[in-house]
Amino acid sequence: MAMFNKFDSYSAPPFWHNGPTPGGVYNFPGGSSNTEIGGIQRSQAPVTTGTSVVGLHFKDGVIIAADTLASYGSLARYYNVERILKVNDNIMLGVTGDYADYQCVKSSIQKKINDEQCLDDGFTLKPKSLYSWLTRVMYNRRSSFDPFWNNFIIAGIDDGKPFLGTVDKLGTAYTDPVIATGYGSYIAVPLLRTAYDANKEMTKEEAIQVISKAMEVLFYRDGRAFPKYHIGIVTKEDGIEIRGPLKLETNWEAGVIGRE
Repeated sequence: MAMFNKFDSYSAPPFWHNGPTPGGVYNFPGGSSNTEIGGIQRSQAPVTTGTSVVGLHFKDGVIIAADTLASYGSLARYYNVERILKVNDNIMLGVTGDYADYQCVKSSIQKKINDEQCLDDGFTLKPKSLYSWLTRVMYNRRSSFDPFWNNFIIAGIDDGKPFLGTVDKLGTAYTDPVIATGYGSYIAVPLLRTAYDANKEMTKEEAIQVISKAMEVLFYRDGRAFPKYHIGIVTKEDGIEIRGPLKLETNWEAGVIGRE
């Protein structure tokens, strides 16, 4: 005689009403739509990045330069990326770091410029104003543990005088006649500083030669650099001019670099 098992007709009670299925994730009302277990995930590191930007005062204005490479991790992936932005007729912006974060900041800046043009009150954004605004934006994102992974160089003419400043992902900021970001802050700054201290009244053409030499040194020494680059020049008389992409004349014969 078969014994009756009281569990034969037993079924497990359901989970709470509209609750998760086994192995599933439930989106609670009013909560985040993020289905990742553990909540919202912040970016832990930059992904597609650009390397150094260099900047220098000369007699009548400011010059900055950046190459055209964006690396996907350690892969040299995108070869025609522009990392110098003309903000208005008086300001240029150079960027190092995550390109997607730069695009986000760029869209906010362009919105500010559009709003300013719509006001049509005769006032325009000045380099010091953009510099100050970026320090607040970068520090706020850093304090939210969700930084923009960028280092910016702001160049322009402010009240008739050259202006060159930088802001990093922590909101740390300073101004100086010679500035470089990324690997350039180690390799290019000594070269630029020596040239500037030797001739603080250098002409535009002399400044272009110094900047081009710095970009050449960076290409030789920086594994994430590229021989194509843009140069941005701002003066009171001529406004902003962005040249490029220009190409470096390099020589990789054995011993050439050591003899320089």
